[in-house]
Amino acid sequence: MHVREAPLSATPTTPTNQRLTPLLFIGLMLGLLLAELDQTMFSTALPTIVGELGGVDRMLWVTTAYVLAGTVVMPVYGKFGDLLGRKPLFIAALSVFVAGSVLGGLAPDMTWLIVARTVQGLGGGGLLILIQAIIADVVPARERAASMVVVGAVFALSAMLGPVLGGWLTDGLGWRWAFWINLPLGAAAIASGAAFLPSAPRRVRSVSIDVAGIVAMTVAVTGIVLVASWGGVAYRWGSPVIVSISVIAVLASAAFIAAERQAAEPIIPLALFRNRTFTAATIAGLVMAVAMFGAIAYLPTYLQMVNGLGATGAGLVMLTLVAGLAVTSAGSAQIVRRTGQYVWLPVVGCALVAVALALLSTLTVGTELRVIGSYLFLLGAGIGCALEILVLVVQNACPPSQVGTATATYSFFREIGVALGSAVVGAMFTSRLVTFLADRVPRGTAAQLDPYALTPAQVVQYPDALKVPIVSSYNDALTPVFWCLMPLVLLSMVGLWLIRSVPLTATEPG
Repeated sequence: MHVREAPLSATPTTPTNQRLTPLLFIGLMLGLLLAELDQTMFSTALPTIVGELGGVDRMLWVTTAYVLAGTVVMPVYGKFGDLLGRKPLFIAALSVFVAGSVLGGLAPDMTWLIVARTVQGLGGGGLLILIQAIIADVVPARERAASMVVVGAVFALSAMLGPVLGGWLTDGLGWRWAFWINLPLGAAAIASGAAFLPSAPRRVRSVSIDVAGIVAMTVAVTGIVLVASWGGVAYRWGSPVIVSISVIAVLASAAFIAAERQAAEPIIPLALFRNRTFTAATIAGLVMAVAMFGAIAYLPTYLQMVNGLGATGAGLVMLTLVAGLAVTSAGSAQIVRRTGQYVWLPVVGCALVAVALALLSTLTVGTELRVIGSYLFLLGAGIGCALEILVLVVQNACPPSQVGTATATYSFFREIGVALGSAVVGAMFTSRLVTFLADRVPRGTAAQLDPYALTPAQVVQYPDALKVPIVSSYNDALTPVFWCLMPLVLLSMVGLWLIRSVPLTATEPG
């Protein structure tokens, strides 16, 4: 398929006669905040939503639909941003996201809600890619790390505050406000982008759309996300459903590779992976996402069940991770801006994450909150040294005409890491928890306990004979998982030594 009226890909898609103004940056961060919050905000609202709309059997799709749609479109937005310019795509992605929010706010049943979440994902996935590519277009490489500090902070803060905000809205104004709140924020972001985002020069030439690659990638990613979301939760890992989806995902991945080799304008150019710096950074980003979201997904539950905290208290403890991320992100940005050195920062970050995971694996029922907070601070510090610096590494390793595609490919694999981290850690945690509860809870009571339905309020009211084995089961089910994640991080740290140091420009891009 071909379209016309695209800028020549030999030049950057965004003119460089305008810097990243404060109002434009605020608009970009609003867009990022919207996309990230909607990945996590509905986790605490789901019980109320299901109770009102019915359809508990489809509850998982409220989250899966958003993640799946967003992940699939990431490379498409990245490639089209390089070919057609980022301003129209940024406004379009925001508009699609806001439209999905309107549909969600009006949802009368679960089917409507799932469709609305899919539409939101189609816009949200684009926002995650385009925002980072826009920053690369208008900010010199040496100054870019400072902007990425805020991107990383919004990324982590959204993951922490999403469940808390979702619960607060559900208990107060109602769960539909989790959708309605997006309308004024989305409108502000659209206005900022339309007014302050520079337009790409329009030059007419034929552009080939990689239809076969898009279709094969969609099937492959759908299979991967479904296996990660359903495996060990909705279906056993060895069940016919999971095995069948896995086979389809493998076949579709092979078809995608074949399609990209033949495509004139591939969605994910395979030549990118011949660049060892790009490949090492992308793998490291995926592993960091697995570690980060594997920890974030279940530590709030751990703090509530083991330490007896409420949702707000657990959220405040988790903010120590954001504090660590903010400190090292700001420090890393200053180092890059002043020295131009950046290769060693992700290596240090991986080392800190590995140490933090090792320390988290030693948690016991009696570990004090200040100690847990210090471990989380160290985990955040490691992530802050690496996560957004890796985006800079990827962008600096590729020519300006491929910045959007390279950023999208990196973020695409990082999003796969997010899904894998939450799903794999969840599966390991849940399977161990079920076993421990069956072994430790007194006979006659274990059969009545549903590990998926236990709440902190219930556990606090149980007598010690029942509460102690439950609390110890939660502790012993989760802490060894952190030790299992550590070798992955160390392996990615070794791979980061393959990164070549490319001098960062101190002038405007292009």
